[in-house]
Amino acid sequence: MTNDLPTIFAVSSGRSPAAIAVVRVCGPKAGVALQKLIGRVPEPRRASLARVRDPASAEIIDEALALWFPGPKSETGEDMAELQVHGGHAVIAAVLDALGTIEGCRPAEPGEFTRRAFINGRLDLTEVEGLADLIAAETLAQRRQAFRQLTGLIGDQAEAWRRQLIEALALVEARIDFSDEADVPEDLIGPALHAAQQLRNMIAATLADGGRGERLRDGLVVAIAGPVNAGKSTLLNRLARREAAIVSPYPGTTRDVIEVHLDLGGYPVTLLDTAGIRVSDDPVEQEGIRRATARAAGADLVLWVIDASASGRAAEVIPENLGKTELLLVCNKIDMVGDKLWKSCESESAAWKKQFAISAATGAGIEGLVGALSDYAQNYFATTEGALITRARHRHALEQTVAALDRALAQSAWTQGRSGNEELIAEELRSAATTLGRLTGRVDVEDILDVIFRDFCIGK
Repeated sequence: MTNDLPTIFAVSSGRSPAAIAVVRVCGPKAGVALQKLIGRVPEPRRASLARVRDPASAEIIDEALALWFPGPKSETGEDMAELQVHGGHAVIAAVLDALGTIEGCRPAEPGEFTRRAFINGRLDLTEVEGLADLIAAETLAQRRQAFRQLTGLIGDQAEAWRRQLIEALALVEARIDFSDEADVPEDLIGPALHAAQQLRNMIAATLADGGRGERLRDGLVVAIAGPVNAGKSTLLNRLARREAAIVSPYPGTTRDVIEVHLDLGGYPVTLLDTAGIRVSDDPVEQEGIRRATARAAGADLVLWVIDASASGRAAEVIPENLGKTELLLVCNKIDMVGDKLWKSCESESAAWKKQFAISAATGAGIEGLVGALSDYAQNYFATTEGALITRARHRHALEQTVAALDRALAQSAWTQGRSGNEELIAEELRSAATTLGRLTGRVDVEDILDVIFRDFCIGK
């Protein structure tokens, strides 16, 4: 970063009014801003009590704690200052107005502090994403996963893989460019491809995780489906502990899919309340039923809700497209039939993993259903502990890396005593290393030459 960049400032704490508000200043004029507002620059990394004044009128705005973090040993790698002022609207507005009068200072754009940290090498792209996920985390499991990403779980591994690739590429490049050097062994391609094969297998094993890391970030999807008037919306409201869906005795009330996000045992769960499944002439209801079956088919788990007071074998009548989705049978409205359940609640079908008898209206049996959902979420996410991949971008980059390694390994004519394909192998290894570099945002082709000169003492 150069001194030509503007100095940025913003409130970095929560919404006011609050007990304390943190105003952050970052850039080449951060020290100047402190000098103008509090009359001095405090000792680095030590809180100092100071009076904040308006530079134009010298009027005291507030009494605050001031902190000074000179670059490059700061969060962004640049000079940074923080003012911890009282969190009232008027105080914050006055401090921001005062900063805005200082030449070279302007309000920060969204994410600009983190962007500067990335540009200055304080964070890689995966750590930036981990920070964003940590801020957005709603459950214990999401927080843990985001923190692992923030502390370099996938970034460090990707960099380790890239270093291994660079080592392999250095062998191939040395074979191509320095084959006449006495210090360069003749058989370099074999060890390079052996290393590439091992690396390819490790990355492929990481990709074979079923996408659980991404799903933990987004949440387990549980659809509430079934025939009309089975009490699906009442069940959604009971699980959400609020009136999230409209409940009425009239069939077809729910026309669109309603989503509610829950924290079950520390795991994120998205509940979907879907339209009742039935034959209808109403085109609007037909569209709702189509959406209901489509969303239910794409869910991780379906609660098939039926009415205990209804006759027939409703438990057996399910849409064909739900055949591959895990199903739990929920027999609702048991408060309307007393101790004896109708046969409509009895099912010997192998489709049902478990069956529950509940009353969404009174809460009877709900505790057991919630416990089963929590257990399901825990078992589903059990393999996410230490999961490297948490975003589609990560998966795409690693898939491209494996594809490039596969192309390099396919160039195996050298094993038959032939030559001439070293350049193709080098190009594919270089492509794989570049893709891994893009994963973290750190791509540097010069380090390939560094390895060659270090290992083979070329040009000595």
